[in-house]
Amino acid sequence: MSRIAAPTLSASASASASTSTSTSTSVAASHSSPIPRVSDRDRRRTSASVILRSVLEHGPVARSTIARLTGLSPASVTDHCARLAELGFVREATAPRRSNGVGRPHVPLDMDNSRFVVGGVHVAVPYTTVALLDLRGRVVAERELKHPGAPDPYGVLARAADGLAALLDAAPGSRPLGVGFAAGGWVDRDSGTVVEHPMLGWREVPVREVLGAHTGLPVHVDGHARALVNAERLFGRARGSRSVLHLFVGNVVDAAFATNDEVHHGPRSQAGAIAHLPVPGGTETCGCGRVGCLQAELSERTLCRRARAAGVIDGTNPTHVLRAAAGGDPVAVRLLTDRARMTGRAVGLLLDVLNPETVVVTEIGILSREDCLGSLRAAVGSERAAAVAPSSFADSVLATAGGSVALDVLYRDPLGASFERVT
Repeated sequence: MSRIAAPTLSASASASASTSTSTSTSVAASHSSPIPRVSDRDRRRTSASVILRSVLEHGPVARSTIARLTGLSPASVTDHCARLAELGFVREATAPRRSNGVGRPHVPLDMDNSRFVVGGVHVAVPYTTVALLDLRGRVVAERELKHPGAPDPYGVLARAADGLAALLDAAPGSRPLGVGFAAGGWVDRDSGTVVEHPMLGWREVPVREVLGAHTGLPVHVDGHARALVNAERLFGRARGSRSVLHLFVGNVVDAAFATNDEVHHGPRSQAGAIAHLPVPGGTETCGCGRVGCLQAELSERTLCRRARAAGVIDGTNPTHVLRAAAGGDPVAVRLLTDRARMTGRAVGLLLDVLNPETVVVTEIGILSREDCLGSLRAAVGSERAAAVAPSSFADSVLATAGGSVALDVLYRDPLGASFERVT
């Protein structure tokens, strides 16, 4: 079966020993450590990745500028750009630019968004989001599929595949590179499995295998907080940050942390499980029996329950709390700002432990209201408030999470991308 090649940066080891007539020299050489060397394939993959991301960030951009930005030789840049253009990822911009009006014009390169898309699938507690994203991470089509009753995993994935097929049918000429899948809970990237999602009732669901069989496309799987860290690094306001923390606050509350362009996954992708982090001032009893666990305090289920108890809403949709606040309901406003303040306390704890350069928060109040963002930053503290920002994808956060799983793989290894359907 074909896949968009997963990024594996490996090194091949080779021994270097000089020949000598001296016995002592020979013995010393026989015990010398192997000298690790980067394989030619890894070097090509890394160079192509750096070049494609330079075009993403700076395009339209001249090849000479890419060489200067990346430190690669002009010949290497030219060769890799030709290959990326052949694959259909970059194109020459229509209008060449002259350098000081002298000599041959510089023909800048830009991303080619005319051919390829990736599919995105995000499974939340009440519904699944399916989407198509272009190579710049922009959502070009999106649809929500409500779960009919209990979210049986195989039914949910089958409906998601049908939803993607419908989006592709409505976008003739768009060629899918693959599908990215994201969800909360414990998601193992390497095996492509949702190991455990208590709110959905999913355990050991082989998402990659099932969704791949339904779509005939390469499928990549990850947790939604990690997916959104990658989206922020590639397409959002965290681009260029040396370390990024993302906190996702929905029905599920989890986090992800990236340093030096690498997201920390931990053994079997369990990193970022912060549902039971104790939050100062918490009052909610958690299913684990303790009081004040982060997810119990901040879950959208808790928000809606409190809003129902206060007579603000009569359902389970957190956007109705936002609507009530926008209409001037002071209780709705208080519920949202209190939640943002509690989120800020959690961010403060994570800042103390990880000290990231940038913190990105996905939470409905913070994405929608300045007073909520202010409450969050006030709880974090004035010295660190400037480092905290809402998601760059407020209008399409779940669609972006799904698609970014596949786009991250593409940008890490563009020369290893496969376009053949799974057989």
